[in-house]
Amino acid sequence: MTRVDFYSNAPDKLTLARQIVHKAYKQGLKTFIFSTDNSLLNSLDARLWSDVATSFMPHSLASAAHAQHTPVILGADLDKLPHRDLLINLDAQTPVFFTQFARLIEIVSTDEPDRLAARQRWSYYKQNDHPLTNHDMSK
Repeated sequence: MTRVDFYSNAPDKLTLARQIVHKAYKQGLKTFIFSTDNSLLNSLDARLWSDVATSFMPHSLASAAHAQHTPVILGADLDKLPHRDLLINLDAQTPVFFTQFARLIEIVSTDEPDRLAARQRWSYYKQNDHPLTNHDMSK
């Protein structure tokens, strides 16, 4: 069963996503960052490229030809994804394929619409008996 961790009250979702991806990469986990918002994925892609050289993480958009060989993939297309270690959801909806992953991370900002959508996702996971943990980033 997929373990679900919520990181709530994130002041900046993309900064927190970058930090989580970096930690996962150092632990040898392969990560898929999911969003249907291409501009958000492009912004995160740019941030990942702008990290200092000593913290670089090989990553690519799912549409790239070399994505299957990359440990960190950003996109909405799961069809060609070669790994299922960690899923980071940056979308407002529950990814329908999340049970294919060992772990799901939900990043929730302080924005009220984002918080409301996250509450619905939390309820869904709870009703389906997924182990849930919340990490309050405001503390």
